[in-house]
Amino acid sequence: MALRTDLVFCTAIFMLLTGICIAYPDLGFHQFHREPLFTRSEVDQLLEISRPTREGTGQSGESIVEKPAVPQAVKNWPAEDLKLGQVTAVSVNSALQPVIFHRADREWDRNTFNMSHHYLHSNLGPIADHTVLTLDPSNGKVLEKWGANAFYMPHGLTIDRHDNYFLTDVGMHQAFKFKRGQNIPTLVFGELFVPGSDHGHLCKPTSIAVASTGEIFIADGYCNSRILKYNAAGGLLRVIPSPSEFLSLQVPHSLALIESTDRLCIADRENMRVVCPRAGLYSVKGRKESELTIQQPDMGRLFAVAAKGKLIYAVNGFTNQMLPVQGLTIDPESETVIDHWSPEAGFSNPHDIAISATGETLYVAEIGPNKIWKFDLVPPKK
Repeated sequence: MALRTDLVFCTAIFMLLTGICIAYPDLGFHQFHREPLFTRSEVDQLLEISRPTREGTGQSGESIVEKPAVPQAVKNWPAEDLKLGQVTAVSVNSALQPVIFHRADREWDRNTFNMSHHYLHSNLGPIADHTVLTLDPSNGKVLEKWGANAFYMPHGLTIDRHDNYFLTDVGMHQAFKFKRGQNIPTLVFGELFVPGSDHGHLCKPTSIAVASTGEIFIADGYCNSRILKYNAAGGLLRVIPSPSEFLSLQVPHSLALIESTDRLCIADRENMRVVCPRAGLYSVKGRKESELTIQQPDMGRLFAVAAKGKLIYAVNGFTNQMLPVQGLTIDPESETVIDHWSPEAGFSNPHDIAISATGETLYVAEIGPNKIWKFDLVPPKK
């Protein structure tokens, strides 16, 4: 333990002294990024020492739940250039078709919002192109498209088991539920172009998770750093964290539900961790009530999470020159990263991740270059 502590400490000090850890100004933009980076101390995370682990066990001493399937990139997919804008989100419908949400000709840069988070380009009107594209899983060709003249700055997309579409728009400060094939939302959360922190407003909402019960979790987001839980009709049930919870989020960027263990896993981006509080879908007796926290020095800024069984697949983004941009496989119950993965060419700016209902396919969306990756989830060798 002492050796490991000294190594991490020395690494942190080296990065501090050499300037490798970049201190980003509020709403500053790194050359490799297309979304804002917030002020934080990168060294703090490297000085966070994990609890001791044992071979075959996680940090809590519990056995790892299952051996992970290994993502292997599918070559030459999509088969042709889709000419996409910033691809901010991906989900998979009941037909196992990937669906992406992209910004077409819009980009989020330093001139998109003012310091009070108001969107500055509403005069341009909504994006004229279709922003929601359904792709053929075999070759990546566009099968269906919609969303023209509806969105200003797309961000999150989740499709539930009934093929309802849940989307967030950071420019509009709103989240929506659409039934498939309909252009009028059945639920609207937040007030158009009005950022706020009360229960009737959102501020740059990032992501949505939907339970089999119909309960809705909205990550809100860049400004409020909270999760709002609603019933299926849109009535507010809970705010995470509550005043009594010892949990502090800093840009909850993506959500994934593990219903079998009643966990809501959050990509807590600027805290460089995945944290999994209770989702509150049902009462759990005899189980750990506190949140699970997965935080290791090499994780970096976590952008997206997706669940497969009791495991989480995640992607990080650029953090500093020392940490690779990569995918991670996480066992939340043992609070352990159990695998790292990426395509042969490497990731640049992964922004979202999704897994098919069969658990056989994984997709990663990137915002620069603007593209979508397909991976086969290959069972581990026995």
